[in-house]
Amino acid sequence: MIKRFEAFVTGITLCYKYIQKIKSAEMTELGLKGTHVMCIFFLSHNPDGLTAAQLCRLCAEDKAAVSRTVAELQREGYVAPGEKRYRAALRLTEKGEEVARRVDGLIEQWVAFGGAGLSDSDREAFYRALELISNNLKKSGENAE
Repeated sequence: MIKRFEAFVTGITLCYKYIQKIKSAEMTELGLKGTHVMCIFFLSHNPDGLTAAQLCRLCAEDKAAVSRTVAELQREGYVAPGEKRYRAALRLTEKGEEVARRVDGLIEQWVAFGGAGLSDSDREAFYRALELISNNLKKSGENAE
């Protein structure tokens, strides 16, 4: 049991570390930060827009982090707020959509590279197991609160 815990935590931690490193390096070339990737990604896949609260949930980030990221993206002209001031749906601008297309291309490369050598059935089993583990840990964390 201890060896499984060690393998799991080390594997997840290393994956996260390298994902952050890749995001940071790739985004620097675009003049953005790694933290911008997920906001741009989710906004590009939700053309009707998302509120800051929805972005928090989807990005698994706290309100302050998302607020800072959105403010930076707005300042740079990648994101525009909706009509309403309160709980406005945020949308990508044309400039943001252009960057989102590049981000999607990079994501496709990262996923292909990271999953190299996996069969379709291995990949399916991995994602099914990862979802189950994360949901179980989420429930455990909610019970601990």
